[in-house]
Amino acid sequence: MESLLWYATRAAGMVSLILFTAVGCLGMLTVGRWQRPGWPRFLTAEFHSNLALLSVVFIVIHVLIAALDPYTSLGLSSALVPFSSPYRQFWLGLGGVSMYLFAAIVATSLLRSRVGRRTWRAVHWASYAAWPLAIMHSVGTGTDGGTAWGLLLVGGCVLAVGGCLAWRVAATRVARAEIKAALPSRGTFS
Repeated sequence: MESLLWYATRAAGMVSLILFTAVGCLGMLTVGRWQRPGWPRFLTAEFHSNLALLSVVFIVIHVLIAALDPYTSLGLSSALVPFSSPYRQFWLGLGGVSMYLFAAIVATSLLRSRVGRRTWRAVHWASYAAWPLAIMHSVGTGTDGGTAWGLLLVGGCVLAVGGCLAWRVAATRVARAEIKAALPSRGTFS
């Protein structure tokens, strides 16, 4: 039974990382107004939101199993208080901080109409910190972080986010250039 829990927490952690990566990629594509023919933009936003909620489920599974597994004997306090665990304190702490940032992102998204767009957006920027912290947690804490397939998984996640981020930056530059071109030049009056 103990080994089953150990495998379950590892699997839930890996699934969480994949889902968190997909959520980040979809978020960048959505904000950059990425579209496919026949795929309305609102579906991308809805898919992003629903995938974020699914990733929360897997993060909760990952954390609870790790905290309650007698093999790891981490305990709930190590799971809930970052940098308090005697086991790989720094790396587990990064995972805890990432978890709390992600929780804040999800909570403000669910309460977006009450917290306002400005607050929601400011908190959403935390995803640019939460995801790299999750990557570092995975590599530093994960049993599979140093294995070839573990590094391939993390590398694939990094490439996906890096590609989406590069696309988002390029799309933002193009949009700004189009806006600037559409505006009348400063200092000229007709």
